[in-house]
Amino acid sequence: MKSAFLLQQLDAQLNQLATAVEPHANTRMTEARFDQQLFHCRALRLGDYLAEIRQSLAQLRHSVNGGRAERVAWMAERVVLQMGALQRELATQKLRKADARARPVGENFYEKLAKHQDYERRLRAMVADRESLLASCDTLVQQQNLQREIAAIEGRLQRCLQALKRIERAIEKQEN
Repeated sequence: MKSAFLLQQLDAQLNQLATAVEPHANTRMTEARFDQQLFHCRALRLGDYLAEIRQSLAQLRHSVNGGRAERVAWMAERVVLQMGALQRELATQKLRKADARARPVGENFYEKLAKHQDYERRLRAMVADRESLLASCDTLVQQQNLQREIAAIEGRLQRCLQALKRIERAIEKQEN
């Protein structure tokens, strides 16, 4: 009798939580927010965590019906902790959105870093390519044109390296 009442209360709380999660259920987060011991899934959507809580509640019901007291206590605690964690995450959604708005649009420093590292690699390959062509040139005009191209590419490479340093400093600043 007591277990049935507690299951009803957990069901009611879960329904309230589901209503609160619904507007945010399919919004993708940038990273998983919960401890792996609390939630097994490593999803990026709150709806997936809600589904896991429902699964845990179903396992709790199964344990109650099976009469396994230790398992019931453990599962009940797990469901309560999962629901509390999801409620706390919901409470921080407004703060996270405000923080995201404070940052300039599209400013993911790690993406920028990867993009600029790719630019650097390609510019270095272009310089090496032009230098190998320069070694096999026959005329003075061709050599001068290639030397100008190499100088221009090296200028772009220097600006790229400076941008890389700025991005790395921004990442350090963001992490501190």
